[in-house]
Amino acid sequence: MKNAAPAQGPLEIHRSEVKPAWIDYNGHLNVAYYVLAFDEAFDRFMDLVGIDEAFRETRKQSVFTLELHVTYLREVTEGEPLRFTFQVLDHDAKRVHYLLRMYHADQGTHLASCEGICGYVDMVARRTAEMAPEILERVAALAEAHAGLPRPEEVGHVIGLPQKRREST
Repeated sequence: MKNAAPAQGPLEIHRSEVKPAWIDYNGHLNVAYYVLAFDEAFDRFMDLVGIDEAFRETRKQSVFTLELHVTYLREVTEGEPLRFTFQVLDHDAKRVHYLLRMYHADQGTHLASCEGICGYVDMVARRTAEMAPEILERVAALAEAHAGLPRPEEVGHVIGLPQKRREST
């Protein structure tokens, strides 16, 4: 990785704090700001593998989010300190499947998760493309470091109401 040793577990990728502007009419973190907080953490992953501002400007390559699934586990309120981890679940030459987790930075409580898939993009053509070799190498190193980790239980959930149990008569 770009000046970093491969991780032996999910990466401690970002820290933040719940800002007053992120609070909604229910007095807790608004759903849109969960996604914003996860997006800020994802930007740290991009920096780590070398898709930083200078790379995006000079190479005209970036990533686009293709799919997100956010799981809200605990209520989050103004001023709470946040800590984020990042885990590569899978990848190919054009995409990365990942999981971000949000924790209370002091208490360690798991607050939310964001499973996503991003696609590498040629910004001139505005189409998916194969990752630059040095980027793919860094992503592959992370994927290898994370390969032995247990698959997180929130990964791959399908949204829907649970089926009602049928009572036998």
